[in-house]
This record gives sequence, structure tokens and C-alpha cells, in this order.
Amino acid sequence: MLFHVRMDVAIPHDLASQERDKLVTAEKARALELQRAGKWPHLWRIVGQYSNISVLEVDSPDELHQILSSLPLFPFMRIEVTALTQHPSDLAAQP
Repeated sequence: MLFHVRMDVAIPHDLASQERDKLVTAEKARALELQRAGKWPHLWRIVGQYSNISVLEVDSPDELHQILSSLPLFPFMRIEVTALTQHPSDLAAQP
């Protein structure tokens, strides 16, 4: 299953800088791990925002929830999820 996921991050300004740095480093490591595992095939930054647009490929909505909630920055995210399916006019869908 493919999901389009927008993640907007809002780390509190009063969070200690060491804690912030630790969370950002852990977030990057987790994102790279999920990309290497093939679960997070597309990741784009939204210019001028602390946000991203991603496509995740998972076996179920429950797996997607598990992955998203495992992100170190999850407590500071607003997440929008849209399920995707192949469009009949997609070149890859043509015989």
C-alpha cells in the first residue's frame, strides 16, 4: 500500500538545544533506516518550511501508524495521510 504523507514539524522553542539536536539526529537515523528498508521510497522537503512530503510503502495502515509513531519527532508533528492507488492513465498501468 502506498501513502502520501505530509509531516509538519513544530519543535517547541523552549526545548533545550541539546535535546533538540539529539531528536533531530535520531530522526535522521530513523528516516534513513526506513528508506534503506524500502518503506520510505520518497522524501521531499517543502521549501521554506520545516515540513516534508513523503511516499511510504507499507503492508497496512497499521504498519504506517507504527512507522510514523516510531519517529523521534512524532510528538511534535502534524501529519496528514492520503492513501494512494494507481491511476488508470498512468503509463505503468498501460498494457
